Amino acid sequence: MGGSLRASDETSKPEFKLGKAEHCIFLWLGGGAGQIDTWDPKQLGDPQAKKPGSYYPAIDTAIPGTQVCEHLSKCAKVLDRFNIVRTVHHDVIDEHAAATNRVHTGRPTSGTVVYPSVGSVIAHERGAAGEGVPAYVLIGYPNVTRGPGFLGAKHSYIYLTETGNGPSGISRPAEISADRAARREQLLARQRSESLRRASGDSLITNYDATIGEALRLSGPEFKKIFELHSESADLRNSYGGEFGQRCLLARRLVESGVRFIEVSHNLNFLNGTGWDVHNEGIKNQHELIKELDSALATLVIDLEQRKLLDKTLIVVATEFGRPAGFDGGGGRGHHGKCYSMVLAGGGLNNGITIGTTDELAMKTLDRPVSIPDFHATMYAALGIQPRHELYAGDRPVPITDGGTPIAELFS
Repeated sequence: MGGSLRASDETSKPEFKLGKAEHCIFLWLGGGAGQIDTWDPKQLGDPQAKKPGSYYPAIDTAIPGTQVCEHLSKCAKVLDRFNIVRTVHHDVIDEHAAATNRVHTGRPTSGTVVYPSVGSVIAHERGAAGEGVPAYVLIGYPNVTRGPGFLGAKHSYIYLTETGNGPSGISRPAEISADRAARREQLLARQRSESLRRASGDSLITNYDATIGEALRLSGPEFKKIFELHSESADLRNSYGGEFGQRCLLARRLVESGVRFIEVSHNLNFLNGTGWDVHNEGIKNQHELIKELDSALATLVIDLEQRKLLDKTLIVVATEFGRPAGFDGGGGRGHHGKCYSMVLAGGGLNNGITIGTTDELAMKTLDRPVSIPDFHATMYAALGIQPRHELYAGDRPVPITDGGTPIAELFS
């Protein structure tokens, strides 16, 4: 009876139309990028008079009827390769860490299960797309929110915090010769084998050994060449812009090498002192962040398109929540998760469609609400992964999304 019930459950799961994207570049705007000042502009506000509204004028785009902030002028010209999703929502307001976890894992935190991030799920389901590269690279600081959760270390990331340094911990020190390194690896192999034998069935030891194996596999010269950005033309590097832009350029190179999922953080080396968390006076130089995003993102789209990789690469621009239309006592903005914008580009989707309509202040959804599980389901479906299929936390089945449904308009 139990077997037949389980088979019935499997066949009853909905199957959604899937895309054919092979890679995902996930741009993370840590701090909470305000929809009303970027992708969903409204009437101009006045922080001095406490009049709610946008901080910057709006401009037309390549999508008729869709406007964006004036500081997204480069993206505006190629917006027909994008899909703005203006009605994303969740119920986390005041806690950055909880909201960041929600957007990365698609679920609320749990006291019993550590859920995997979107990057780790894609690494688990699709693996690397090339030889000698990892499935998942994080360009930013590591933490549990980006991690593999119950999937285990095999499906985690390697990371770097600056494009000039390469991944942490996999480079051979200059004073260690190749022969000496080989002898060390032989000794390590014997120790690893003995440890695994003694700790048979210990998942902690098994995961640790898998991490060692991955680091050794990636420590060769071919993988390191990917990080040599100086091999790109000066004109292209300048077009991408500063450190964030160079991260996006590196993401393109990682895609070419076969890395499946790359997260690029835009919450380091802030230009305005506060980043996207623009309370009080932090909003005054927010335009510098927006312009940096604009240059890097537009260049990334065009660069991938010229290399015939845009349809194969889903670009996601995500943030933990948006911002209200009203201004705080210092002229900045608070947090708003009930209705805000995230963005998709490329990925073989039906691009050039703006999803959802908001009210006159981008505070409420008027039509086509998109939950975080729905957004996750859309990402997974674009990568050819059925969003309701199950993973296993031990013996416990866990659906890939928390009941999410892909945005149907984006799939042919």
